[in-house]
Amino acid sequence: MNLIQDQWTPRIIAEMNDYQFKVVKLEGDFVWHDHPDTAETFLVIDGELRIDFRDGSVTVRTGELYVVPKGVEHKPFAENEVQLLLIEPRGTPNTGTAGGERTKDIDVWI
Repeated sequence: MNLIQDQWTPRIIAEMNDYQFKVVKLEGDFVWHDHPDTAETFLVIDGELRIDFRDGSVTVRTGELYVVPKGVEHKPFAENEVQLLLIEPRGTPNTGTAGGERTKDIDVWI
């Protein structure tokens, strides 16, 4: 994770079939968004991530995994820095359908 400097900027480390494995560092609040065509998997490597939903939230801790179902609006939040692995189909934008200034390039490898 030393190769990752910027927050909220996923970087691809591997591919399997049409899926990409991305590492990312998070801290603070993100934007509400959804992915209408795919689920999104969060595996926390280090730290504690809260994923907010319109009707509640879940907390995912070091070593735990959570799958946000396809089409479900969500907003990640990390009070302190979190390092995690995202697993999602190739070409999935980090901000889903929300777009905006927080959207990062989707095909950057480390």
